Amino acid sequence: MTTPTSGTHPVVADVTARIVERSAPTRATYLARIRAAQDKGPARTKLACANLAHGFAASDEKAKQGLRGRTKPNLAIVTSYNDMLSAHQPFETYPPVLKKAVIGAGGLAQVAGGVPAMCDGITQGRAGMQLSLYSRDVIAMSTAIALSHDMFDGAMLLGVCDKIVPGLLIGALSFGHLPTVFVPAGPMPSGLPNGEKARVRQLHAEGKVGREELLEAEAASYHSAGTCTFYGTANSNQLLMEVLGLHLPGSSFVNPGTPLREALTREAARRAVAITDQGGEPTPIGELVDEKAVVNACVALLASGGSTNHTLHLVAIARAAGIVLTWEDLSDLSAVVPLLARIYPNGQADVNHFHAAGGIGFLVRTLLRAGLLHDDVQTVMGRGLWRYTTEPVLRGHELTWEEGPTRSLDLDVLRPADDPFSADGGLKVLHGPLGTAVIKTSAVKPEHRTVTAPALVFDDQADFLTAFQDGALDGRDFVAVIRYQGPAANGMPELHKLTPALGVLQDRGQRVAIVTDGRMSGASGKVPAAIHVTPEAALGGPLCRIADGDVVTVDAEAGLLALDPAAELALRDREPTGRAPEGEEFAGTGRELFAAFRATVGTADTGASVFPLHGAPTQEVPLVQHA
Repeated sequence: MTTPTSGTHPVVADVTARIVERSAPTRATYLARIRAAQDKGPARTKLACANLAHGFAASDEKAKQGLRGRTKPNLAIVTSYNDMLSAHQPFETYPPVLKKAVIGAGGLAQVAGGVPAMCDGITQGRAGMQLSLYSRDVIAMSTAIALSHDMFDGAMLLGVCDKIVPGLLIGALSFGHLPTVFVPAGPMPSGLPNGEKARVRQLHAEGKVGREELLEAEAASYHSAGTCTFYGTANSNQLLMEVLGLHLPGSSFVNPGTPLREALTREAARRAVAITDQGGEPTPIGELVDEKAVVNACVALLASGGSTNHTLHLVAIARAAGIVLTWEDLSDLSAVVPLLARIYPNGQADVNHFHAAGGIGFLVRTLLRAGLLHDDVQTVMGRGLWRYTTEPVLRGHELTWEEGPTRSLDLDVLRPADDPFSADGGLKVLHGPLGTAVIKTSAVKPEHRTVTAPALVFDDQADFLTAFQDGALDGRDFVAVIRYQGPAANGMPELHKLTPALGVLQDRGQRVAIVTDGRMSGASGKVPAAIHVTPEAALGGPLCRIADGDVVTVDAEAGLLALDPAAELALRDREPTGRAPEGEEFAGTGRELFAAFRATVGTADTGASVFPLHGAPTQEVPLVQHA
């Protein structure tokens, strides 16, 4: 099997070492906590008789006998199933399949709970998008509630999309003593090519095609059960879960409804039994997700050109395990991790094409050989990330793992580390008098990576789009500052709808960029976007003082987010805004229920979470308090 042929890259080693050192107190506290929670024997045997009777009252007689016993492990199934979202619709049939496979492997399983699953693709540009990022922490809490009954010796988590997988993982890490396997559903088959979809979207933004033509293109792109096929946050999630060792090797991008997909689902259940104490290979998730595993996830994200949402999610996930990951860690890794994949929006291929070209197995292989990944990590398949260079194969009815591709089958989509698309991962941290931001450059042409132009300031993305439609942005260079979009302002909605309009202007020869304390995520593309600006405007950050005409520089090459004249900014009062008071602005669409989140959410660079760093004394890691 493949093992690294060179030592660990010095920058990867250095970043890992400083994360270990920085995290030592909180990681030690976290590990002590989860080790103290580990039970000898089935967890349910510690329950009083009345408690246990409640826990199996609805089970069939055979399951009741098993749950009364003191030997078989009982696994929790936590599902994000709903039949509206294509990525999660396949999970409808998973619980009985998983239960049967678990029983066959000598265990028991119960559906412990469900978590909400919302779709940014549906809510973008709508008020509901303001609940999106907060839903991650709601999902984490829902996962914790599902696991809170002390009935379980392990877990199987069913999720795919944007906030669902990070939320499930954060929740599972709060029960870090439980072995846990993530069970994916796979992407839908390829539909309308992503490049054609983007072309129609831009034509619609220009008013050259109508709603019917646009809807036909979108419906041809998103056409069946399974994950959307572009490489946004959902598919970045899947790749990261595999490289973290929480999926079975090669399972992330197998289409729903296929024999291989079904075999992988059954095998996930068997592995979940095997890694419990009773199964003989105890693998608590809190031990598995360690500093090296977190660095591996960062490297894989960068090498594949994954979603910038993970500059939030990976930080929050790490903190849930007592590990302190920073944007500077990601930026330093990005400087040495080459870009090895071109998947839309960083190319024309979709994830099915990426998978066929060699996929995650080849990506892990070439990164291991280059010394850019840690091989000595624990996974749900055993120790060693080399296991994830293999690929699943059905031989008759038997599922086996065989050596995966040793070379890319399409160099336009996937390349080896010694022949990359780019020498760096395309993610940078920007600093300057406007704050700190991240920028993704993997889809931005070099000639567009530095823009200096007057600011045009908007407090709502709808105002920007109105200005575009009215022609007020035509024929001028500018940096669009979209502020009051941070986690404390309105939940940090994604600003997907800005991308086609900005793309139109850039194609006309205008020099344009965007600066925002909001998100652009995996859909950020060819226009330079300094996103996640912190401190955000709602907390008194510099963006609240910027005015139309201020000259802003977004320099992705030098890592600058500059302003001229910078000195004047600190002397200004806040610019007046048209934002309504809290009680009026956030009424309706459930937003009033999240006032407590807006009042306590942390900053973007600490994961934009309502949870404190795991293992840290509360008084040392206060939540951000603001009006």
